[in-house]
Amino acid sequence: MKLYLGVDLGTSSMKILLVNKKGEVIKKVREYYEVHNFNEVFNEQNPLDWWNSFLIAFKKISEEIDVNQIEAISFSGQMHGLVILDENDSVIRPCILWNDGRSEKETDYLNKVIGEDFLMNEVGNISFSGFTLPKLLWVKNNESNNFKRIKKIMLPKDYIVYRLTNNFVTDYSDASGTLLLDVKNKKWSKKMAMIGNISLNILPTLHESTDIVGETNHEFNELFKISKPIKVVIGGGDNAISAVGTNCLKEGNATISLGTSGTIFVASDKFVLDKSRAIHSFAHANGKYHLLSCILSAASARSWFLEKVLNTEDYSKNEEEMTFSLKNNVLFLPYLNGERCPYNDPNLTANFFNLRYNTTSSDMSVAVIEGVCFALKDCFNKILEDGLSFNHTLITGGGSKSKLWCQMLSDVLQIPLYKQNFEEGPAFGAAIVAMVGLSEYASFDKFFAQNKIEESVFTPNKEMKEYYDRKYRQYKKLHNIALELVDIKNEK
Repeated sequence: MKLYLGVDLGTSSMKILLVNKKGEVIKKVREYYEVHNFNEVFNEQNPLDWWNSFLIAFKKISEEIDVNQIEAISFSGQMHGLVILDENDSVIRPCILWNDGRSEKETDYLNKVIGEDFLMNEVGNISFSGFTLPKLLWVKNNESNNFKRIKKIMLPKDYIVYRLTNNFVTDYSDASGTLLLDVKNKKWSKKMAMIGNISLNILPTLHESTDIVGETNHEFNELFKISKPIKVVIGGGDNAISAVGTNCLKEGNATISLGTSGTIFVASDKFVLDKSRAIHSFAHANGKYHLLSCILSAASARSWFLEKVLNTEDYSKNEEEMTFSLKNNVLFLPYLNGERCPYNDPNLTANFFNLRYNTTSSDMSVAVIEGVCFALKDCFNKILEDGLSFNHTLITGGGSKSKLWCQMLSDVLQIPLYKQNFEEGPAFGAAIVAMVGLSEYASFDKFFAQNKIEESVFTPNKEMKEYYDRKYRQYKKLHNIALELVDIKNEK
């Protein structure tokens, strides 16, 4: 039996999915690791934790499955993280993650000194603190000894691929978020490399997501008694690979993810330059393009409120209680980690408004979810302004397990939201990429034509439109208050 392995290198855990050529799940394993938060904006991980988690997860699979049946492995990876290696291929410092906000000065330098017009013309995006290049400049400005030692720069999933194959590679979808890639023309930008004070030879070789970039090396094969090396297909950034798994491939098809962060991903046949400069224009895993918006706190906002404020992990009970508080006056700005799209401001903070003596924890729980929905609506409106439509929108991510949340988001956006009756996400997309990479299927479309994934639908309640429109207008006004609070904080 031919088997394919999809690996999702997430922020909190690594998920591995073993599937057959029909996409049926044979085995799944999840390994957790820590995010190191040193202060309110510093977020790092040790790349060795990822590699060790991969080995542990693969070992668990090998104990139950003959791994010689695995034809190929492919990857979905958290984007933007800065992994730097020295001349001995040792990790120089912990990876600075996508949600790290330390590079505010470097981001301002890129946008204001180098200039947004230059960046848009050169790479198709302005700078956000989450991107890789501002992190690199931060290392240059604050850890000069580490910067001088750099011989390789790579993204999180590419570190696992490098350890697995000894090949220094990446793909266009993941590289799109580095601010070093000319996204439209799919090549590293010499000018941006000069701005980063690096040479192009310390950047990985670029590939399409379905390219075979090597095979498992001798050490890995020996460790797991693999008689025939396994092909490695590069895969891509988590949003692009998740979009493969949700069949978000045709122009106007969209995926909204309620993960740690929240994203709106809209497929496009051509490169679209975002007019507002608030949304990312990236390469897709299918060889085309997409627009991507990202808010920094989505499901993480709900888990923060339940686990750290209410001190509970009983999500089911909380959801049941929220049904009695669906209409209330409490508002919440979900900027727990600053905000990325569309405001690009790491200094924004989360706030509750309209609290009274009779306000309940359920009222506040509803407000947290509404706040995330409104933040996504900000991004939704910007994408509409770019001329893209939402023909078929699928919701995914951990937050989508909440039927209440799915329905609320459908009501706020006033569009139908579809949900796969299947909870595997980016790891499933990575497994499909592995199949197409090895020509098990000629294309992603061929896979879905032969293997139907059932969907349920959340239809917008028109009676809720006026209520959410009014509350969204209030939310927008409160955003200006949040900006004033940032100014007060900076004055101190």
